[in-house]
Amino acid sequence: MREVKINKLVVNIGTGAEEPKLVNARRLIETLTKRKPMDQLAKHRLPAFKIAKGQKIGAYVTLRGSDAMDLAKRLFDAVGNKIDSRKVTSNSVSFGIKEYIDISGVKYDPKIGMLGMNVNLSFMRSGLRVTQRKRRVAEIPESHRKISPEEIALFLKKNLDVEVVSA
Repeated sequence: MREVKINKLVVNIGTGAEEPKLVNARRLIETLTKRKPMDQLAKHRLPAFKIAKGQKIGAYVTLRGSDAMDLAKRLFDAVGNKIDSRKVTSNSVSFGIKEYIDISGVKYDPKIGMLGMNVNLSFMRSGLRVTQRKRRVAEIPESHRKISPEEIALFLKKNLDVEVVSA
């Protein structure tokens, strides 16, 4: 039950208010993940950037299970299989990829242009569903819920060959 697993992987591309960039971001995410991306909506009005509340400002997709593990291997390979220790927090790892052509198996598409992306990996242990289900909800102790950065670093090294280097 103490085994650490990937809960979900979220790939996010923020585009701002530009519609053509949003279409390209959606196309890129779809080619990477083979899933239909969702639109990210603005939560607040930002007049300086000409963004209204509820406007589409990006695209994202969430992967779970073996799909998340396979894509995580490719994404970590794009950053050289090394992650700064400041990017590892309790229960998650977040990092960015500057250009999508760094990802193995992806070629440059002139229609898309150059885009970067944010990647967030969330971790969990078995039994987390007990706290989230609708019927017979139960609590689990924080020691089981919280996964330390050291445990995440060990998981990354063992399962994905990723080295966590201190800053």
